[in-house]
Amino acid sequence: MSKRKAKAITGETASKSRRVTAVDNTPHDRTRHQGPSHSSFPRAATGDIGLIESIALKNFMCHHSLGPCEFGPNVNFIVGNNGSGKSAILTALIVGLGGKATVTNRGVSLRDFVKTGESTADITIKLRNRGPDAYKKDLYGDCISVEHRITGDGSRTCRLKSKSGHLVSNKKEELTAILDHFNIQLENPVSILSQEMSKQFLHSKSESDKYKFFMKATLLDQMKRDYIHIKQTKTITRQQVERQEECLKDLKQDFLQKKERYENLTSFRDLKKVLENLKKAMAWCLVSEKEQLVQQLQEEIEKEDSNYKHQDNLQLLQTKIVQVEKKLQLIKNKSDGLREEQESLSEDNLKMKEQVKICSKAHKEQEVVYFRALNKLKQTEQEQDILKEKINKAKTSKNLSSEGETEHMKRQKTLCDLNKKLAQLQSTCTQLNQEIKNKHQALFRGREERDKLRLEEKSVQASYESKLKRKNQLLSSRSNKLKRFGDHMPDLLGSIAEAHAKGRFVKKPMGPIGACITLKDPSLAMAVESCLRSFMKAFCCDNYKDEAVLQQLMRHHYPQGNRPQIIVSSFSNKIYNTHGRKAFHPEFPSMVDMITATSPVIINCLIDMRGIESVLIIKEKDKARKVMQRGRPPKYCREAFTAEGDQVYPNRYYTSDFSMATYLGGDLETEISMLESELENHQAQLSRFQLQVNSVTEDIVSMEGSLNSTIMTLKKTLASVNQTKATITELETAGEEQIDDISSLEEVAQENQQKIEAEKQTVQEAKTELDKHRTKAEDADSKHASVRERIDQLSEEIESLKDEQMKLEAQTTKFERSLKVFENKLKAHEDNIQAMKSDLTLREEELEEYVAKATQISPERQQVNRSPKSIDTEITRLQTKIKVHESNHGEREQVVREYAEALALYRGKTNQVRDLRKFIDRLDAIMSDRQNRYKTMRRSLSVRCKLYFNNFLIRMNCSGSMIFDHNNEMLSIWVQPPGREEDDVSDMRSLSGGERSFSTVCFMLSLWEITESPFRCLDEFDVYMDMHNRGICLDLLLELSERQHLRQFLFITPLTISNLPTSSLIKIHQLQNPERDQSQRGEEDI
Repeated sequence: MSKRKAKAITGETASKSRRVTAVDNTPHDRTRHQGPSHSSFPRAATGDIGLIESIALKNFMCHHSLGPCEFGPNVNFIVGNNGSGKSAILTALIVGLGGKATVTNRGVSLRDFVKTGESTADITIKLRNRGPDAYKKDLYGDCISVEHRITGDGSRTCRLKSKSGHLVSNKKEELTAILDHFNIQLENPVSILSQEMSKQFLHSKSESDKYKFFMKATLLDQMKRDYIHIKQTKTITRQQVERQEECLKDLKQDFLQKKERYENLTSFRDLKKVLENLKKAMAWCLVSEKEQLVQQLQEEIEKEDSNYKHQDNLQLLQTKIVQVEKKLQLIKNKSDGLREEQESLSEDNLKMKEQVKICSKAHKEQEVVYFRALNKLKQTEQEQDILKEKINKAKTSKNLSSEGETEHMKRQKTLCDLNKKLAQLQSTCTQLNQEIKNKHQALFRGREERDKLRLEEKSVQASYESKLKRKNQLLSSRSNKLKRFGDHMPDLLGSIAEAHAKGRFVKKPMGPIGACITLKDPSLAMAVESCLRSFMKAFCCDNYKDEAVLQQLMRHHYPQGNRPQIIVSSFSNKIYNTHGRKAFHPEFPSMVDMITATSPVIINCLIDMRGIESVLIIKEKDKARKVMQRGRPPKYCREAFTAEGDQVYPNRYYTSDFSMATYLGGDLETEISMLESELENHQAQLSRFQLQVNSVTEDIVSMEGSLNSTIMTLKKTLASVNQTKATITELETAGEEQIDDISSLEEVAQENQQKIEAEKQTVQEAKTELDKHRTKAEDADSKHASVRERIDQLSEEIESLKDEQMKLEAQTTKFERSLKVFENKLKAHEDNIQAMKSDLTLREEELEEYVAKATQISPERQQVNRSPKSIDTEITRLQTKIKVHESNHGEREQVVREYAEALALYRGKTNQVRDLRKFIDRLDAIMSDRQNRYKTMRRSLSVRCKLYFNNFLIRMNCSGSMIFDHNNEMLSIWVQPPGREEDDVSDMRSLSGGERSFSTVCFMLSLWEITESPFRCLDEFDVYMDMHNRGICLDLLLELSERQHLRQFLFITPLTISNLPTSSLIKIHQLQNPERDQSQRGEEDI
């Protein structure tokens, strides 16, 4: 499909030409037919890319100079007599865009297009390059100028220039890329139908030729040829692989023999040469080491110079101190005012306090008098009641004296029986209490066992749900690996991409980190995951604005639960230099060495947040303990991880909680199988736990029922005990009372009654006096309370101001201390920069000395990737070996060369055979899918073509159809003109020349509807039509151009076009008569 997009562009096309004149068609006579009206053409809708803006020719074919022809963005008619240059423009378009000479049907070689008598021919074509799909707009601008020069020997050169005339490229590959980007197909007759191709197609009566034309126009023919070529290549490749596998056995045998011979050789000359190279490498390795130190020091100095943090902090702190001092002064002023008010109120408070004391003292004294009188009255009334009770008992005791002895004996017998019953009940209570205690203990043990079982069941259930969720994630990750990081992760990444496309992010966040890293050794997946843990699902943001946008997106996909962590750090295209702090061990790698990331940002983030440069990976547990705990750990090494994920510190060891890798695991099916097995075990455990819990629960219910029954029995027994005790107490307290003299008691009672009346009068007088003193005391206390409340309020305000003042003073002190610290830091920072610069000067001088020495040893600089220590060790080993074998320094270069050739040949053949096998297997699957898609596409295009063809015939009041026979590669077209429906003849051969041309144009328009191209070119499409068919044909062409207003149309015709509608989007280029016609007319005039 086309890559161009529609864009409305206002403005009219200006046209300048020396031999071609742009004519605004203003028809005066339109009696034959009426085409689309002017209003039907939108005035401001043009394509953005691929349109031909102008063509200029020089010494091309028989034309000395032609153009420049500036074309409009929609419909262009090129009109002129034979020989005026119409077809030359079309030929120049094909050749000027890189087409072959044979495609034009105008010559067999490019030299045929050079004008006779000239040495070169020039073609200049300008293509539109606007809009968002423009090709390298920053280089070419809004227009790409393609300049071709053809020499007399048939060679040509291409120059691609920008709109301003600047040369951008002169390579054919660049021109091919431009044509592919604009979807320009030079050899497709639907895009450019030349005069010869038009005649050939028009007069063709073969159904096979029509089918071939359809296949070529839709590029299905090219796809078919490609598929056939791929199948042939695949067959040849398979045969070659089979032959290569036979030869590989012999090559392996030959390689093993030569390897054995090579390993037995010791070349003294090679050793010496290696020794000499090592010495050169050693010299330049020292230089590289010094250069790295100098570079690192320069980077640190630049970093420190650009660090204004201390100055900013110092200035900010000074501003804060000034603000705090202002607040402190305001608080002091307010506090002084409140203290003055408090002092004035304190004097009033002292006076009121004395007044309150006096009133309170008088009130209390009167209160004592009142309560004394009241107590005395109550005491007298109680004595009066006791006398009345004694008098009543004395009167009744006379009647009961005779029956007293009998009641006493019965009472004693009842007490004896009740004491025996009480002893039995108390014994029963003791037994019941012991039974309840035992049942409580049994019930507690049962509940404890049930809780333990439920806890274990809950743990197994949680593990089961976790593993089930993990299994579903792995099943989903078969089609999408991102689902390993959670079900919401693919949707989140889609939202991030959509937000980035809308420009919401300054820089697109990266993550999850686990999806952005790969391992150099897949067996270390557990170690890496145990080290990174939560960082596997984390995201990296360049700034806090992007973090806020990402948090908003995460809220939509993670409404509850843990969200992925977001790490904010400025993105850098360069990995941090960890040379000075990276853990090193000659045998075991560090974590940063085993991880490969899609971007340096990921590595830098893990260095900042996890410190992976100081973590070693030691596969075996024993070796990890030995390296980290049985001696001094390697320099800069903080911790280590084993292949099973165990974490090893110098003083402690942690075993991993995971059995296999979650995110970086390679064998997906094995992990799914293991999870299914574990899920089955968990289901069995859950069933077992459920049975045990049910059994224990039933026992607990039974014990609770028995316990409740025992408790109810105990309560009833205790109630009986209490009742018995009450009865015993009542019987024991009952006794005989002394009978007093009734007459004397009555006299005392009468005296007490008179005394009570006098005391009541005294109490009433004391109460009246007490109420007066209470009212006076309450008034004084109320006034004192209001003053005291105001004083307390002032005290609270003063205290709060004092607290705030103390806080501000403490804050000021803290800021002053911090100010001194920042001043010291700033001074230390400046001193550090000065010291680093001095150190840099010394190191640069030292580097110059090392470079001079290394240049003396080896004038040409050596590229070294090894450390000085390893090179020195290798030099010592070679020197020892040379001394040992100094007597035997013969060499056999031929054996070495044969071994190298055999090794290279064997490896090359092995890799070639393996790669070809994989390629063939993948190609089989791809070709099967491609064949199905090809047939579907061919069927779709043929159906659409038939529909459009029938629609165009209806415009002519004709009926017809197209029949595709894809198996036999035949295309049948039958047409019935109007008025000939009863004729039995419907073949194209029965039509007139004009009707056949019109039918052919309808076929061509149908192909235009189903194919894509930025412009369409038709050469002499109407030469065989009568005026009626030609008018209808023009209407169809203009109507199609109206629908496809984003494409450009070039129609070439030698006939008049005076009946075209008026529109600014229709442009007519009237070519002048050829030079030979003008000279002949001149001779006739003479």
